[in-house]
Amino acid sequence: MEVSNIFSKLGKLVYYPLFEIRGHDVSLSSLILMITLLWGFSWLSKWVERFIHKALLYKDVDPGIKGSIERFSRYGVIIVGAFISLSTIGINLSSLTALGAVVGVGIGFGLQNITQNFISGIIILLERPIKKGDIVHVKGISGRVLDIKARSTLILTRDDIVIIVPNSQFITEQVINDSFSGDKLRMHIRVGVAYGSDVEKVTEVLMSVAKDHDKVLQTPPPTVTLDEFGDSSLNFSLRVWTPELWFSDIVLSEIRYEITHRFAQAGVTIPFPQRDLHIKTMVDPAAPPFPSRRTQKGDS
Repeated sequence: MEVSNIFSKLGKLVYYPLFEIRGHDVSLSSLILMITLLWGFSWLSKWVERFIHKALLYKDVDPGIKGSIERFSRYGVIIVGAFISLSTIGINLSSLTALGAVVGVGIGFGLQNITQNFISGIIILLERPIKKGDIVHVKGISGRVLDIKARSTLILTRDDIVIIVPNSQFITEQVINDSFSGDKLRMHIRVGVAYGSDVEKVTEVLMSVAKDHDKVLQTPPPTVTLDEFGDSSLNFSLRVWTPELWFSDIVLSEIRYEITHRFAQAGVTIPFPQRDLHIKTMVDPAAPPFPSRRTQKGDS
């Protein structure tokens, strides 16, 4: 008898209305149901994202489009789940209108950066200026895009360090995407030689270095240009294409090493800056040509 009374009191407590929303009583049981539904839809969104990922894994679809579909499917399930969960405590779309106005004011003041980054993330997924796997440079940061999240993007640098970059920087800042136009990159190697050097020989050496390097593409072909007559040198540029986007700095270093070695063999000098200094002595015309001789004691 006592046990039944305890369960009866617990039942009344669980279903006792705590507060009211637009004529709908909200009890502890409805709150528990709402939280359970939110958790369930959150789990379902992750499952849907994994399911779509596996379904598109072997499809001939661009990786950026795959990521966008996966992410939007997850957001869609979460939004639907939020509406259904809130409806259990009497909050419907019409009720959310007034709430949205209040939340909007709060977002404008306190959550401005978070909202900006979230909207920027949606723009990135829609316009796809960058995508997972791209090699990008933004605000002094260079690396490969690991993942594009709702608020930020993960960048893996060449030092194996992951940097979290706010999504708004990819919208408001200047971004260089080495992977946007394809899987090859053109590099410029600038070098100066001494005046009087045989420019045909310089061009021949630079072209031979480019043709002999196994990481330099021959189509499009490498080119050499004489850029300018510098203060201390004739400045050349060797322009080459390489498929090694991630290791482009290593390719540049190897080419520079080889240029230095072959210039030494060919007798081509890489000069250092030189300046001619002329010193002029200013003479006062009113001063005597020689200092006057003071008369000493004993002089006749």
